[in-house]
Amino acid sequence: MNMEQNSSSGGAPRASPAVPVRNRRLPQRPFDYKFQLILIGDRGVGKTCILERFSDDTFSISSKSTVGVDFKIKTIKTKGKTIRLQIWDTAGQERFNSISAAYYRGAKGVLVVYDITNEETFENLPKWLMMIDKHAAPDIEVIVIGNKKDKEELRQVSTERGEKFAYEHNCRFCEVSAKENLNVKDVFLKLVDDIVDKVPPEIAPFGFEDTKLSLPRSEQGGREPSRVFCCTTG
Repeated sequence: MNMEQNSSSGGAPRASPAVPVRNRRLPQRPFDYKFQLILIGDRGVGKTCILERFSDDTFSISSKSTVGVDFKIKTIKTKGKTIRLQIWDTAGQERFNSISAAYYRGAKGVLVVYDITNEETFENLPKWLMMIDKHAAPDIEVIVIGNKKDKEELRQVSTERGEKFAYEHNCRFCEVSAKENLNVKDVFLKLVDDIVDKVPPEIAPFGFEDTKLSLPRSEQGGREPSRVFCCTTG
């Protein structure tokens, strides 16, 4: 043991204080990858309700319209990986488009939502796809979602029309009900699975959120040929 003399009192030597050993091991990350997703669509189609149902398993019939953008964090497990999701909920009003455009750039997946009881929200889908083409990576994963399936008696847009639109635009498709918690989790898991499937093997875990991927594209230079995922029956 190292000893030092107490020079002030001339007394017996005393032990030097132990020097703590610093643990240089980095803390283990709680997730393998971090993906940014974005919800888009007209005002009132239920984007916030879908997000709250998925993230918190709650539903509020009096949910207020989103002003600008909002987001939720959700960690899921799929394909043997732990995925941290940062999900952005955008306002559907035209005046907020310039604000939400910046959030397309970092997104790996987009959920385009319409209301099956409102024909106009379906007719506006091409406008939202144009926003994706303008602001997002051309190889981003996209799923078209028809919400409010619990209101079949008020339906204005048939399932077949939704499927046809998604097929023609090389997107997946699903109808959901945020109110009844029908297919909500499925659409997020399917979208994330598609993103995970495209992660190049050379991309190291934890660094993916800051890495621009070179994902497969169709011969036409747009999104991949459609793999329509229809979960309309639950």
